[in-house]
Amino acid sequence: MSPGISFFRPHIIPTVTMLVLVPLFIGLGFWQLDRAGQKRQLAGTQETRRTAPVLELDSRMLDAEDVEHRMLAVSGTFIPEKSVFIENRKHQGKTGLHVISPMKIASSDRYLLVNRGWVRTPPKAEPSAVVRVTGRAVVPEPPAIQLGGGYAPVSSQQRWPYFTLETYSAWSGLAVYPFMVLQSPDDDHGFVRAWVSKPVDETMHIGYALQWFAFALIVAFIWVRISLVKQSGKEVVE
Repeated sequence: MSPGISFFRPHIIPTVTMLVLVPLFIGLGFWQLDRAGQKRQLAGTQETRRTAPVLELDSRMLDAEDVEHRMLAVSGTFIPEKSVFIENRKHQGKTGLHVISPMKIASSDRYLLVNRGWVRTPPKAEPSAVVRVTGRAVVPEPPAIQLGGGYAPVSSQQRWPYFTLETYSAWSGLAVYPFMVLQSPDDDHGFVRAWVSKPVDETMHIGYALQWFAFALIVAFIWVRISLVKQSGKEVVE
């Protein structure tokens, strides 16, 4: 018997499929590597800002990009009637509320939103007094899935399922900063505060990138295999 000889004869449909999928998978791989670089940069920015000196907040207008993750200190007066209570917040296995109150900054017409911590039930009305608050600046994010076009307080207690700055500004009519402060557990006043910081992890994106590159190699390998056509030596001679 004559040994078989392989000829490389690409077919149209597999070739078109390969030309579409391989660049797509490679592009997705590099996109994930870019995401990993962004996460790496974000982690560095967060660490730099967390270790920076406490920033005293006054009447200046600050952008969220300039102060996010930075420790702030501010003096002012809470406005309890404009507080809202975010439902279904967990602490040590118990369900409660987060208390978010606007603070009228001293010598200013602006308001800073402060997440004062976790409670089981809404607190009673508090007397107005000038207090000092320290905490980390954050930008609250809406849930991934929102039902309907928005919401309003569902009762006189102003309990909300989730919180966004846009909804609060529209509801309250207050000129608030484009960020919120998570009040420090070291402050004397406030409620239960045990904030959990999610670590910025780039390894997930690197893993996804390797998967996309592997898919590209698999598609290319399959295309090469099905493009090789074997013929016997007798067929070639004839």
